[in-house]
Amino acid sequence: MAHPSEPVDGRSDARLSAIISERRQLTNLAYRLLGSLADAEDVVQETYARWYAMSPRQQEDIDAPGGWLTTVASRICLDLLRSARVRRERYVGEWIPEPLPDRAEWISGRSSGDADPADRVTLDESVSMAFLVVLDAMTPAERVAFILHDIFGYPFADVAVIVGRTPGACRHLAASARRRLHAPRPDAGPSTRRADLVRAFKRAWEAKDIDALIGLLASDATATGDGGGLVTAALHPITGAGQVARFFVDRPTAAAGVTLQECTVNGQPGLVARRDGVTVSVMAFDVSDDRISHIWAVLNPDKLRSWAATC
Repeated sequence: MAHPSEPVDGRSDARLSAIISERRQLTNLAYRLLGSLADAEDVVQETYARWYAMSPRQQEDIDAPGGWLTTVASRICLDLLRSARVRRERYVGEWIPEPLPDRAEWISGRSSGDADPADRVTLDESVSMAFLVVLDAMTPAERVAFILHDIFGYPFADVAVIVGRTPGACRHLAASARRRLHAPRPDAGPSTRRADLVRAFKRAWEAKDIDALIGLLASDATATGDGGGLVTAALHPITGAGQVARFFVDRPTAAAGVTLQECTVNGQPGLVARRDGVTVSVMAFDVSDDRISHIWAVLNPDKLRSWAATC
């Protein structure tokens, strides 16, 4: 017996294909809004569940299904962002956005073994760890208004419907978010230089060469770890080149049994620590004035499920 929502003619079949083709866009949007791939996938599933819960007539009455899906997904994300502030008050230690591997690494690491291309997140500057950390400091309304308008190009009139404010208010929200993100900052340098710095950091860490590490770090460098209360991590950020270097030299991650590999983390050069083929930590880096200025280390196993056994 056919499901009521199944296509019965060519027009319905084309409409279904158009609906399914929105999946990648929705995943990209939800990840940028939430900073969590797992939550983004849940949002997309819930969005489609709401679509298929409607009758065929109700679906036909929607002139722009893609816009409807985006609106629903954005509102779900907005609700999650608001509740996340409460949840994170109970989070043990620092919270860091979920790191994403390079597209090929992500696909090879999917537990299903048959990754849907629509599930892939486009790795560009708007998913770099530095970018996501700043997004996370915004209010939920600022984040939604900025992402929808500046990253995905939605007019403020449409953003207003989602956020529940006037277009003018949404314009101000996006402008406020923009100021946070576009504050003057030192040049990060070319990507090849960033990769060289991360590689040098890896070698100095493996050699437990504290002087070499200090030489690679900005004087006010910061290291932040996220174990989620599940894995031992520093409860608060560590600041200062000497303190950061000493912390990493003393970490068991540099001990026998754990290997460090260079990997792409959120589109930027990073490191992955593995023990017996299992990813135990993913590190993202930010570079300013030819020095490493920030290190984000994710150790929470719940945030490492999408990482493959090899880079």
